[in-house]
Amino acid sequence: MSKRFCKHRPFSVKLKPNMKIVRFSDSTRIRYGILDGESIQTIVEQPNRGIKQTGEEFSLSAVTLLVPCLPAKIIALGTNYRKHADELGMKVPDNPLIFLKPSTSIIGPDEEIIYPAMSQQVDYEGELGVIIGKLAWRVSEEDALNCVMGYTCFNDVTARDLQRLDGQWTRAKGFDTFAPVGPCIETSLDPGNIQVETYLNGELKQRGNTSDLVFGVPRLVSFISHVMTLLPGDIIATGTPVGVGPMLPGDTVEIKIEGIGTLRNKVVNP
Repeated sequence: MSKRFCKHRPFSVKLKPNMKIVRFSDSTRIRYGILDGESIQTIVEQPNRGIKQTGEEFSLSAVTLLVPCLPAKIIALGTNYRKHADELGMKVPDNPLIFLKPSTSIIGPDEEIIYPAMSQQVDYEGELGVIIGKLAWRVSEEDALNCVMGYTCFNDVTARDLQRLDGQWTRAKGFDTFAPVGPCIETSLDPGNIQVETYLNGELKQRGNTSDLVFGVPRLVSFISHVMTLLPGDIIATGTPVGVGPMLPGDTVEIKIEGIGTLRNKVVNP
């Protein structure tokens, strides 16, 4: 059996506290960089391979922010906030309830969420996203955070009527554009105490704290890594707090997470 695991060594260049990693287009090529206020310092290659700056700098207003990572898979959680479980009248699971969203569902900041013609109810679900930084296989809870690069905003867009109809979640969660992610990867946060908010057309709809998670980030990383190998860039969407609800074409949904920023997307017809 191959010995795949999360190696206990730092990134080749240590990530600084509160570093915000972005992926962006400058109209000529796609790059990675470090967001510092209104400027971006570019780095040589993908951040999981180490942070080495090129010396080039771009103004944030002159570039387009993209999805901050390119996951092989997105692993999401069902009913992982106690109050959300109460909201849905569901029992809190004994183990993390995981499902997959396809990589083709991912979009970045300010990209459009397409409202599928086969659904009559599409809901927002604001969540904390965990970005894996190193290959992780059967890691312990104690070592789990060593495999995490950082954290981002995530919207687990869901066709709620299709979820109820199908009885399983692949179609309801898997449409193209149903996984908005961004705007950056924050490398230094306490995942056990982060406020998550969702706004619809400027009106607050969801407000929760990760302290209400049924299964916290170390438990999730460890549990999932005992099911499947986690690769650099993979995303774990940790579940949504109370207050999920529908959105319609023309609406703008914003996921705001303290310490990270705001992920904004508009809903449009196909």
